Amino acid sequence: MNSTDMNIKEFLDLQKQEMENQLSIYISNLTAPPVLKDAMSYSLQAGGKRIRPLLLAATLHAFGKDANLGMPIACAIEMIHTYSLIHDDLPSMDNDDLRRGLPTNHKIYGEATAILAGDGLLTYSFQLIAEDQSISPESKVKLIAELAKAAGPEGMVAGQIADMEAEGATLNLDELEYIHKNKTGKLLTISIIAGGILANATMEQLKTLENFAIHLGLAFQIRDDILDIEGEEEVIGKPVGSDSTNDKNTYPSLLTLDGAKEKLTYHTNEAKASLNAAGVDVEILDYLCDLVASRNN
Repeated sequence: MNSTDMNIKEFLDLQKQEMENQLSIYISNLTAPPVLKDAMSYSLQAGGKRIRPLLLAATLHAFGKDANLGMPIACAIEMIHTYSLIHDDLPSMDNDDLRRGLPTNHKIYGEATAILAGDGLLTYSFQLIAEDQSISPESKVKLIAELAKAAGPEGMVAGQIADMEAEGATLNLDELEYIHKNKTGKLLTISIIAGGILANATMEQLKTLENFAIHLGLAFQIRDDILDIEGEEEVIGKPVGSDSTNDKNTYPSLLTLDGAKEKLTYHTNEAKASLNAAGVDVEILDYLCDLVASRNN
């Protein structure tokens, strides 16, 4: 690792630590029943890559803005991501016992409390943005609208139901990409777009960032699918091969493992090409792109 990589890693480590501290503060400040706060905090603090908040911070950095400007939005996005994981793990959905190497929320708190913890995280996320005094009312409304669209029935929720309906069926590549552009990609995209909005990016720059994010989101999912075959259970925090066991549509099942790796390279290269057209300092975003493509968990 050269000195530039070390500086980037230090920046990202600092942002991750600050965000995790702020998440703890937000939960502790809630006036809510203790068991609900505990369940919300359990999944929020269970680790994870924090790639979405880091993408937001890196986008602000690319425009020469203070990354802390996006802290409330970053925490809001991470809360929405965490709520989706809690609900995905439920017996009525994926019925998973482990998440990030720990028992899933419903295994600790029961299904009803897990559902309510997810509901609490989702709604609290929008409260954080609405109460943020550091951004203009115009930007606030735009951020809330874009985040709701990314997380709701035109985004993440649409991808989730399409994924459920696809169980037992064989999808083509377009159908598989639709699922992942929405289920995984939309929250990654809004993380980057939110940074652009806060940084007063031009419409052209926002479009370029969106293209970057779409390819990055697909690369992220393809790498996930590859890790389900080649990963180590103690590293990825869940059983290897669960996608195959659950008859999931994945890039390796559709394209073969080698074909999935070729597709990963393609989307990584396309993401970088879009990024380089933005006309900003892309060093940290480029580093995160490589991290997504080569991660082992």
